[in-house]
Amino acid sequence: MQDRIQIHANGVDFVCLAQGSGPKLLLVHGFPDIPQSWSVQMDALSKAGYQVIAPYLPGYLPTRVAENAYFDKASLVHGIAGLIEAVSPGEKLHYIGQDWGAIIGYALCAARPDLLHSAVLMAVPHPQIVADHLLTPKHIQRSFHWWFFQQAGYPEQALLANDMAFIDYLWQSWSVPGFDDSEHIAQVKDCLLHPGVLVNALAYYRAMFDPAKADPSLNELRFAMQHKITVPTLALCGADDMRAELMRAQAACFGGPYEYREVPNAGHFLQREQSAAVNALLLDWLKRLPDVA
Repeated sequence: MQDRIQIHANGVDFVCLAQGSGPKLLLVHGFPDIPQSWSVQMDALSKAGYQVIAPYLPGYLPTRVAENAYFDKASLVHGIAGLIEAVSPGEKLHYIGQDWGAIIGYALCAARPDLLHSAVLMAVPHPQIVADHLLTPKHIQRSFHWWFFQQAGYPEQALLANDMAFIDYLWQSWSVPGFDDSEHIAQVKDCLLHPGVLVNALAYYRAMFDPAKADPSLNELRFAMQHKITVPTLALCGADDMRAELMRAQAACFGGPYEYREVPNAGHFLQREQSAAVNALLLDWLKRLPDVA
């Protein structure tokens, strides 16, 4: 049975889906997505004896942030770290993130290894690898939305036009041919249509390239995010996602146990496209970790 829990942490009023009991797992979604993206994983992991918690990211209603909230990576890490400390006080948990969930996860692993038993990071490369290829033409094309979203006003208009056809386009172009997740995508659109959510979601991208949009009080955390990752980490990517090309080359960014696996016949949304295969990889990983009960 799935519950909703509300937790205030580091200035964010988180609303999370929760299911099961046992060792805690935090599942963090990306864009354009919502925590229901993990529905099949939540069922499988809770049945396997884990307590699974999947938050709406800051700014994605019903999770609420202050009107003047920051959405730079350090602020997102600060919020998620506070959530972990609230849901698992004094005890580490396992982190699983896809897309923005993975971007936050890399930084969280580097800056706050004290909070995590392990991490599974999906569909986005380590930030050093991203930086190395930021100006490579084909990866600029793959990440065109990063650049498009830097404009003022036009991205919001484009995303809202024609029943949010832009969202359909991103899911279609990033998934394997023939994959249909229309019911879930309708839920994603419904979330993004709530007042303020779309602006907040785009603020994640706008803060990527604009230092003025970064919280100046988090410089110490920002520095710690540059540390080499020692948290045991499994990286996953759909074999048909262009991101796989970059993720194959990131092992040197880790100073602790690290594994990389690709999921056949899957693109960017591998947890949706090949749920059973992803579940098997997650359960195998968790069972092989020494700290799992």
